[in-house]
Amino acid sequence: MGLSLSPAPAGVDAALTLPPLRVEYAHAALAALLAESDVLAVTGFGRAAPACADPRYQRVALEPAGAPAPLEVWRSAGRIESGRDGALRWSRSADYAFVAIELDERDFAGIAATTQAAYARLEAWCRASATPHWLRVWNYVDAINFGFGDAERYRLFCSGRAAGMAVAASYPAASAIGVHDGARRLQVCVLATRQPGAAVENPRQVSAWRYPREYGPVAPSFARAMRAPTRSPQLYISGTAAVVGHASHHAGNVAAQLAETLTNLDSLRVAAGCTTPLGNPHSPLRVYVRHAADATRVHETLLARLGVDTPLLILLGNICRAELLVEIDGVLNG
Repeated sequence: MGLSLSPAPAGVDAALTLPPLRVEYAHAALAALLAESDVLAVTGFGRAAPACADPRYQRVALEPAGAPAPLEVWRSAGRIESGRDGALRWSRSADYAFVAIELDERDFAGIAATTQAAYARLEAWCRASATPHWLRVWNYVDAINFGFGDAERYRLFCSGRAAGMAVAASYPAASAIGVHDGARRLQVCVLATRQPGAAVENPRQVSAWRYPREYGPVAPSFARAMRAPTRSPQLYISGTAAVVGHASHHAGNVAAQLAETLTNLDSLRVAAGCTTPLGNPHSPLRVYVRHAADATRVHETLLARLGVDTPLLILLGNICRAELLVEIDGVLNG
């Protein structure tokens, strides 16, 4: 059975009933954060991130550019419970669920089969819960650009995702980022909700699920963004890069790619009906940079464009297309 996602509501206002999830970057002790009653999930990045067995915590093998990365903290109102179900780690409030899985590809027949198994298990857990609607998915894939043509690992990942997640009406927002640890372990993290969000597409881009055959036998299964079913506006932005229509632009030029990416993000913001600018203190952004040598320039440009109060997390990671040098995702509030 496929992923349980309801069609987007005919009018956005009809779905605005949940309190928004709060997402922040915190330089704090992990144990102190996990002791707080409203913490739904915490993510640490890189080798310097702490280890912890709490099911609300995940460590991702993306190294920060420069100083140790802050912890990403998700906060939700109400009582929070957490646990494990086989390879799944989960925590949930009345309105939201954090569900994560990490699978070793050696236990399956490659990345496609691993991805299919991961998505099938995540979907089954959510479908049986009070939070069946997928709002956002993060995928961390080792050696994402390795291989040629249809044998590229990202294309194989897309095939496995589609096989494990048959969606009839709407896709969630998503990112797929390449890690560099060589461990061949797939990590997938889902943010699920009690009520469905509304998918948003970018008028400057072909919807990813409509990409032509040249990008692989199975098109990527995600929406450009999801507007959360919240009382105040909250937009979950998928991984966004210098793609116009369906083609990558500005090969080899990180500055031009960053400018195009920001244009895409602003177009997406307008399409979602958000009046809040992209740069603001309440809207954290993750920035993935392929080459460490570009990280400082990217960071400085973003601070100049978005303002120094915008929460930015700069991580070294490979983008799903080998020619793309930078990608941004995040949460737009207000």
